[in-house]
Amino acid sequence: MSLEKMRKLLKAKNPELATQVINSRADISIYPHWQMAPNKTATVRFLPDGNTDNPFFWVERDMIKLPFAGIKGKPEIKPLQVMVSCMQMYDEECPILQEVRSWMKDPTLEEMARRYWKKRSYFYQGFVRESPFRESDAPSNPIRQFIIGPQIHNLIRNMLMHKDLLESPCDFYRGMDFTIKKTDKNGYANYDQSYWEFKESPIIDAERDALESFGLVDLKSRLPPQPNAEAVKVISQMFEASIDGEFYDSDKWARYYAPYGLTA
Repeated sequence: MSLEKMRKLLKAKNPELATQVINSRADISIYPHWQMAPNKTATVRFLPDGNTDNPFFWVERDMIKLPFAGIKGKPEIKPLQVMVSCMQMYDEECPILQEVRSWMKDPTLEEMARRYWKKRSYFYQGFVRESPFRESDAPSNPIRQFIIGPQIHNLIRNMLMHKDLLESPCDFYRGMDFTIKKTDKNGYANYDQSYWEFKESPIIDAERDALESFGLVDLKSRLPPQPNAEAVKVISQMFEASIDGEFYDSDKWARYYAPYGLTA
Protein backbone atom coordinates (compact mmCIF):
# COMPACT_ATOMS: atom_id res chain seq x y z
CA MET A 1 0.00 0.00 0.00
CA SER A 2 1.34 3.44 -0.92
CA LEU A 3 2.09 6.11 1.68
CA GLU A 4 -0.40 8.47 0.07
CA LYS A 5 -3.19 5.88 0.29
CA MET A 6 -2.36 5.16 3.93
CA ARG A 7 -2.50 8.87 4.72
CA LYS A 8 -5.90 9.21 3.06
CA LEU A 9 -7.29 6.28 5.03
CA LEU A 10 -5.87 7.60 8.30
CA LYS A 11 -7.28 11.07 7.71
CA ALA A 12 -10.69 9.61 6.83
CA LYS A 13 -10.82 7.74 10.15
CA ASN A 14 -8.97 10.38 12.19
CA PRO A 15 -9.77 13.87 10.84
CA GLU A 16 -7.53 15.53 13.42
CA LEU A 17 -4.47 14.06 11.68
CA ALA A 18 -5.12 16.24 8.66
CA THR A 19 -3.91 19.29 10.59
CA GLN A 20 -0.76 17.80 12.11
CA VAL A 21 1.43 18.69 9.14
CA ILE A 22 0.39 21.58 6.90
CA ASN A 23 1.22 21.09 3.23
CA SER A 24 2.76 23.59 0.84
CA ARG A 25 0.95 26.87 0.28
CA ALA A 26 1.26 29.75 -2.15
CA ASP A 27 2.47 32.27 0.48
CA ILE A 28 4.35 30.48 3.23
CA SER A 29 4.93 33.70 5.20
CA ILE A 30 1.26 33.55 6.27
CA TYR A 31 0.69 31.39 9.33
CA PRO A 32 -2.45 29.25 8.65
CA HIS A 33 -4.00 29.27 12.12
CA TRP A 34 -7.33 28.20 10.61
CA GLN A 35 -5.77 24.80 9.84
CA MET A 36 -5.54 23.79 13.48
CA ALA A 37 -7.90 21.11 14.77
CA PRO A 38 -10.85 22.11 17.01
CA ASN A 39 -9.99 22.72 20.67
CA LYS A 40 -6.37 23.43 19.81
CA THR A 41 -4.49 26.68 20.46
CA ALA A 42 -1.67 28.67 18.91
CA THR A 43 0.24 31.35 20.82
CA VAL A 44 1.49 34.37 18.88
CA ARG A 45 3.37 37.55 19.72
CA PHE A 46 2.24 40.47 17.58
CA LEU A 47 4.70 43.08 16.33
CA PRO A 48 4.27 46.71 15.20
CA ASP A 49 3.66 47.67 11.58
CA GLY A 50 6.85 48.45 9.69
CA ASN A 51 5.09 51.62 8.56
CA THR A 52 5.58 53.95 11.53
CA ASP A 53 2.82 56.24 10.25
CA ASN A 54 0.27 53.55 11.06
CA PRO A 55 -0.94 54.10 14.66
CA PHE A 56 -2.14 50.48 14.86
CA PHE A 57 -0.39 47.14 14.43
CA TRP A 58 -2.74 45.93 11.71
CA VAL A 59 -4.20 47.05 8.38
CA GLU A 60 -7.72 46.39 7.14
CA ARG A 61 -8.44 44.54 3.92
CA ASP A 62 -11.89 44.81 2.28
CA MET A 63 -12.75 42.41 -0.53
CA ILE A 64 -15.97 41.48 -2.35
CA LYS A 65 -16.83 37.99 -3.59
CA LEU A 66 -18.55 37.86 -6.97
CA PRO A 67 -20.25 34.49 -7.62
CA PHE A 68 -20.44 33.11 -11.17
CA ALA A 69 -22.20 30.03 -12.54
CA GLY A 70 -18.97 28.98 -14.26
CA ILE A 71 -16.43 30.10 -16.87
CA LYS A 72 -17.54 30.99 -20.38
CA GLY A 73 -16.39 28.33 -22.85
CA LYS A 74 -15.40 25.90 -20.09
CA PRO A 75 -18.49 23.86 -19.19
CA GLU A 76 -16.41 21.54 -16.98
CA ILE A 77 -15.83 24.40 -14.52
CA LYS A 78 -18.47 24.51 -11.79
CA PRO A 79 -19.79 27.60 -9.94
CA LEU A 80 -17.00 29.76 -8.56
CA GLN A 81 -16.24 33.07 -6.90
CA VAL A 82 -13.91 35.87 -7.94
CA MET A 83 -12.48 38.22 -5.32
CA VAL A 84 -12.30 41.91 -6.21
CA SER A 85 -11.10 44.90 -4.22
CA CYS A 86 -13.62 47.07 -2.43
CA MET A 87 -12.69 50.66 -3.28
CA GLN A 88 -13.47 51.76 0.26
CA MET A 89 -10.16 50.12 1.15
CA TYR A 90 -8.52 53.05 -0.67
CA ASP A 91 -10.88 55.71 0.76
CA GLU A 92 -12.84 55.90 -2.49
CA GLU A 93 -16.49 55.23 -3.33
CA CYS A 94 -17.10 51.57 -4.19
CA PRO A 95 -19.44 51.08 -7.18
CA ILE A 96 -20.67 47.75 -5.79
CA LEU A 97 -21.45 48.98 -2.27
CA GLN A 98 -23.08 52.06 -3.75
CA GLU A 99 -25.65 49.77 -5.36
CA VAL A 100 -25.89 47.20 -2.58
CA ARG A 101 -26.65 49.79 0.11
CA SER A 102 -30.01 50.49 -1.52
CA TRP A 103 -30.84 46.77 -1.46
CA MET A 104 -30.52 46.71 2.32
CA LYS A 105 -33.69 48.81 2.56
CA ASP A 106 -35.70 46.15 0.70
CA PRO A 107 -36.39 42.96 2.74
CA THR A 108 -36.69 40.94 -0.48
CA LEU A 109 -33.14 41.95 -1.51
CA GLU A 110 -31.46 41.82 1.89
CA GLU A 111 -30.09 38.29 1.42
CA MET A 112 -28.56 39.22 -1.94
CA ALA A 113 -27.16 42.42 -0.43
CA ARG A 114 -25.30 40.44 2.23
CA ARG A 115 -23.93 38.12 -0.46
CA TYR A 116 -22.31 41.04 -2.25
CA TRP A 117 -21.32 43.05 0.83
CA LYS A 118 -17.61 43.50 1.50
CA LYS A 119 -15.76 40.82 3.47
CA ARG A 120 -13.37 42.33 5.99
CA SER A 121 -10.12 40.85 7.26
CA TYR A 122 -6.92 42.23 8.79
CA PHE A 123 -3.19 41.76 8.23
CA TYR A 124 -0.93 41.47 11.27
CA GLN A 125 2.65 40.28 11.73
CA GLY A 126 4.52 38.65 14.58
CA PHE A 127 6.09 35.49 15.94
CA VAL A 128 4.42 32.11 16.38
CA ARG A 129 5.58 30.98 19.81
CA GLU A 130 3.53 27.81 20.06
CA SER A 131 1.78 25.94 17.25
CA PRO A 132 -0.37 22.79 17.45
CA PHE A 133 0.88 21.62 14.06
CA ARG A 134 4.11 21.40 12.10
CA GLU A 135 4.43 23.15 8.74
CA SER A 136 6.20 21.21 6.02
CA ASP A 137 7.24 24.46 4.34
CA ALA A 138 7.89 26.85 7.24
CA PRO A 139 9.78 29.95 6.02
CA SER A 140 13.30 30.86 7.09
CA ASN A 141 11.99 34.23 8.29
CA PRO A 142 10.22 33.56 11.62
CA ILE A 143 8.39 36.91 11.45
CA ARG A 144 5.05 35.63 10.19
CA GLN A 145 2.10 37.32 8.56
CA PHE A 146 -1.41 36.71 9.89
CA ILE A 147 -4.76 37.09 8.13
CA ILE A 148 -7.17 37.70 10.99
CA GLY A 149 -10.96 37.66 10.72
CA PRO A 150 -13.34 40.07 12.49
CA GLN A 151 -14.05 37.69 15.39
CA ILE A 152 -10.42 37.50 16.53
CA HIS A 153 -9.71 41.11 15.53
CA ASN A 154 -12.44 42.40 17.84
CA LEU A 155 -10.88 40.55 20.78
CA ILE A 156 -7.49 42.05 19.93
CA ARG A 157 -8.88 45.56 19.44
CA ASN A 158 -10.96 45.53 22.63
CA MET A 159 -7.85 44.92 24.73
CA LEU A 160 -6.56 48.35 23.74
CA MET A 161 -9.35 49.90 25.81
CA HIS A 162 -8.72 47.78 28.91
CA LYS A 163 -8.21 50.01 31.94
CA ASP A 164 -5.30 47.92 33.28
CA LEU A 165 -3.34 47.95 30.02
CA LEU A 166 -0.33 50.24 30.45
CA GLU A 167 1.65 49.56 27.26
CA SER A 168 0.98 48.55 23.66
CA PRO A 169 0.37 44.76 23.44
CA CYS A 170 3.01 44.60 20.67
CA ASP A 171 5.70 46.55 22.55
CA PHE A 172 9.03 44.71 22.31
CA TYR A 173 9.59 44.64 26.07
CA ARG A 174 6.22 45.05 27.78
CA GLY A 175 3.92 43.47 25.19
CA MET A 176 1.83 40.30 25.66
CA ASP A 177 1.20 36.99 23.94
CA PHE A 178 -2.13 36.28 22.30
CA THR A 179 -3.62 32.78 22.23
CA ILE A 180 -5.77 31.83 19.26
CA LYS A 181 -8.18 29.06 20.26
CA LYS A 182 -10.27 27.28 17.67
CA THR A 183 -13.51 25.56 18.67
CA ASP A 184 -16.47 24.19 16.76
CA LYS A 185 -19.84 25.94 16.84
CA ASN A 186 -22.66 24.35 14.89
CA GLY A 187 -20.20 22.92 12.39
CA TYR A 188 -18.27 26.17 11.87
CA ALA A 189 -14.90 27.32 13.16
CA ASN A 190 -15.25 29.59 16.16
CA TYR A 191 -12.56 31.72 17.80
CA ASP A 192 -14.44 33.60 20.52
CA GLN A 193 -12.48 31.78 23.24
CA SER A 194 -9.20 33.31 22.05
CA TYR A 195 -7.54 35.54 24.65
CA TRP A 196 -4.63 37.75 25.66
CA GLU A 197 -2.12 36.40 28.17
CA PHE A 198 -2.37 39.28 30.61
CA LYS A 199 1.31 39.36 31.57
CA GLU A 200 4.41 40.90 30.02
CA SER A 201 6.26 38.74 27.51
CA PRO A 202 9.39 40.49 26.18
CA ILE A 203 11.02 39.67 22.85
CA ILE A 204 13.70 36.98 23.35
CA ASP A 205 17.20 37.01 21.84
CA ALA A 206 16.37 34.77 18.86
CA GLU A 207 13.39 36.98 18.00
CA ARG A 208 15.51 40.12 18.33
CA ASP A 209 18.02 38.59 15.92
CA ALA A 210 15.23 37.91 13.44
CA LEU A 211 14.07 41.51 13.67
CA GLU A 212 17.59 42.71 12.94
CA SER A 213 18.02 40.28 10.04
CA PHE A 214 14.65 40.58 8.34
CA GLY A 215 13.01 43.75 9.66
CA LEU A 216 9.32 44.55 9.89
CA VAL A 217 7.02 44.51 6.86
CA ASP A 218 5.00 47.56 5.86
CA LEU A 219 1.61 45.88 6.29
CA LYS A 220 0.04 48.11 3.67
CA SER A 221 2.19 46.28 1.11
CA ARG A 222 0.07 43.19 1.79
CA LEU A 223 -3.02 44.88 0.37
CA PRO A 224 -3.96 44.47 -3.30
CA PRO A 225 -2.73 47.33 -5.52
CA GLN A 226 -5.31 50.07 -5.93
CA PRO A 227 -7.30 49.49 -9.14
CA ASN A 228 -7.02 52.19 -11.81
CA ALA A 229 -10.04 53.70 -13.55
CA GLU A 230 -10.13 50.92 -16.16
CA ALA A 231 -10.00 48.19 -13.51
CA VAL A 232 -12.84 49.87 -11.58
CA LYS A 233 -14.96 49.68 -14.76
CA VAL A 234 -14.16 45.98 -15.00
CA ILE A 235 -15.28 45.49 -11.40
CA SER A 236 -18.62 47.10 -12.28
CA GLN A 237 -18.98 44.92 -15.39
CA MET A 238 -18.25 41.76 -13.42
CA PHE A 239 -20.71 42.78 -10.71
CA GLU A 240 -23.51 43.28 -13.26
CA ALA A 241 -22.69 39.98 -14.97
CA SER A 242 -22.72 38.17 -11.63
CA ILE A 243 -26.11 39.60 -10.71
CA ASP A 244 -27.51 38.54 -14.10
CA GLY A 245 -26.29 34.99 -13.61
CA GLU A 246 -23.79 35.14 -16.46
CA PHE A 247 -20.58 33.14 -16.76
CA TYR A 248 -17.18 34.56 -15.92
CA ASP A 249 -15.63 35.88 -19.18
CA SER A 250 -11.88 35.24 -19.06
CA ASP A 251 -11.29 37.05 -22.37
CA LYS A 252 -12.63 40.28 -20.88
CA TRP A 253 -11.55 40.09 -17.27
CA ALA A 254 -8.74 37.58 -16.64
CA ARG A 255 -5.93 40.14 -16.80
CA TYR A 256 -7.66 42.14 -14.08
CA TYR A 257 -9.34 39.57 -11.82
CA ALA A 258 -9.28 35.78 -12.19
CA PRO A 259 -10.67 32.93 -10.08
CA TYR A 260 -8.17 31.73 -7.49
CA GLY A 261 -6.22 28.67 -8.57
CA LEU A 262 -7.66 28.58 -12.07
CA THR A 263 -6.14 29.52 -15.39
CA ALA A 264 -9.16 31.07 -17.04
